[in-house]
Amino acid sequence: MSQVATIKDVAERAGVALGTASRVLSGSSQTSQDSRTRVLAAAAELKYIANGPARSLRRSKTDVIGLLVSDIRNPFFSELAHAAEQEARKRGYTVLLANANEDAAQADEYLRIFAAQRIDGLLLAPQGGRSGQLDVLLASGLPVVLLNREMEGVDAPLFATDNAGGVASVLNWLQARGHRDVAFVGGPQGFSTGAERRAAYLAGREAHGISLDDRLLDAGDFLADGSEAAMYRILDRGVRPTAVFGTNGPTTLGAMRALRRRLGPEQASHIDIVSFDDLDWFEFAVPAVSGVRNDAAAIGRLGVQGLLDLLAGRTVASQRVATSFVDRAGPLTGPFEPGQARSSTLPAR
Repeated sequence: MSQVATIKDVAERAGVALGTASRVLSGSSQTSQDSRTRVLAAAAELKYIANGPARSLRRSKTDVIGLLVSDIRNPFFSELAHAAEQEARKRGYTVLLANANEDAAQADEYLRIFAAQRIDGLLLAPQGGRSGQLDVLLASGLPVVLLNREMEGVDAPLFATDNAGGVASVLNWLQARGHRDVAFVGGPQGFSTGAERRAAYLAGREAHGISLDDRLLDAGDFLADGSEAAMYRILDRGVRPTAVFGTNGPTTLGAMRALRRRLGPEQASHIDIVSFDDLDWFEFAVPAVSGVRNDAAAIGRLGVQGLLDLLAGRTVASQRVATSFVDRAGPLTGPFEPGQARSSTLPAR
């Protein structure tokens, strides 16, 4: 059996003092970015695990798995986490749940904590690209399954929403209702969900009679406040959409808030809203919000099943989970017919 790397080995490989290596690996902020980069790279190369109990990952089974979600406030991830926890419990496993809050630094902190715990495997909804802390976990041989977001350079099975299929249903709905001037409020392009939904929308908008005016495009942070700011930027360009497409639930909420605050409830009520997420309160909004329904529960269950298959030494294939579409829009009013372009009657502001 090969010798287990020590923190002294990591410090020597990184070319830093033992105390510096210790502070980096304990998550202290009292180190330079250069030191953190070198220490985490050395730890990954040496397959270093933070402490004695965590080293038992290599030789014992605890029936505990980690689950790191992107934002527990997002109903999609709440549903996913609940389903994953129930599936794991049914199979005799306990789940340690952590919330990244759509923050890469917070995600890294929880990954460091997971590395120090005796978890058997990790379910991960990533925050953008790879990090040194994740590399340490991967180098340890810990089984990892990705949930709903891809991560370049990580060879792990992915269970995720069919983003292309969901966007296609939105484009068909927009075309059927005669919308041409559509505001698209996207998400971060560093997240695969944000990039895939934007790419599918851009690829299909011309064929569905939707304007190619890029002033109608903007992006938030997949949170309500950032998306509200993105919607204001669109309106400030002088364009007046007849419909708005929000690319997740909090994004849609932020866009609706901006419309009501900028245009007033009456004018905002004449704009169709469609969302890539279907939240419970959408049916009570004015106007009611139509949306792509993701099967977050299925993704959570499949993720647990896939992780347990990995733990059993079985091959696991990635899977995209189909979406459905909920149409809550009322009948078309005025002289418009399905497929006929609609124009905004909103005054410029």
